[in-house]
Amino acid sequence: MSYETILYEVKDRVATITLNRPDKLNAISYTMMREINEASWKAEHDHDVWTIVITGKGRALCAGADVGQMPTNNGGLNSDAIWGETYLDSMKQWDAPQEATPPYMHMTKPILCAVNGICAGAGLDLITTTDISIASEDATFFDPHVSIGIVSGREMVRLARVLPLNIAMRVALMGKHERMTAQRAYELGLISEVVPADKLMGRMYEIAAIVNTNAPLAVRGTRMSIRKGLSLPTYEAEVLAESYRLRVAMSDDAKEGPLSFLEGRDPKWQAK
Repeated sequence: MSYETILYEVKDRVATITLNRPDKLNAISYTMMREINEASWKAEHDHDVWTIVITGKGRALCAGADVGQMPTNNGGLNSDAIWGETYLDSMKQWDAPQEATPPYMHMTKPILCAVNGICAGAGLDLITTTDISIASEDATFFDPHVSIGIVSGREMVRLARVLPLNIAMRVALMGKHERMTAQRAYELGLISEVVPADKLMGRMYEIAAIVNTNAPLAVRGTRMSIRKGLSLPTYEAEVLAESYRLRVAMSDDAKEGPLSFLEGRDPKWQAK
């Protein structure tokens, strides 16, 4: 499948989704929204893909929504123009608009993000909803919504669950005038590592390869336990996590792990 606004590649059990509108700083268009969603599901349903990496081409990960395609009224945010559907014909249109966000709460496979430069507006969703994020030394993070007359909604709701509240408020209320460096983002825990720009993708694939040395079904169950458990009270989150543990315990890989350890060899995971 070919795409207009993204690049999609699978190698060594890693699917890479690259936002590919460098002349627009990878601003999210309606077409890109659809293609990110389609590529995410393609990777999720590919048995040979164990981990997903998202990055951007050029000097930005994502500069946010494409201002040229912004609707003139709030009622158009989930319009059929985005998905090619009849108005309010699917849950995607009733839900909060996701823009750059993969359907991360409905996916099992870990999603990694390599921030290669500017990360703004809806681009921040790629940090708050992916599972491991690293950034190049020249990366910058900011949210321009209030500076162009728009409420910073979903993006800041998510960011306020990752950063200390007063920091999230500073980013949200100062708009384009408050820019966070990669080092500052690392110190605050927004990203987990800062690397030289020319080493970014090499390091990202090293991390993906390490993740893929582990049992893939156990990785997915662990990821979902954490992701879905965050919106639940502790007890219910523990019960949900235990249900995932029991399901994975029935897999062939769950037998292979202890057996390979006893035989003193590397495990041969099959994701089944």
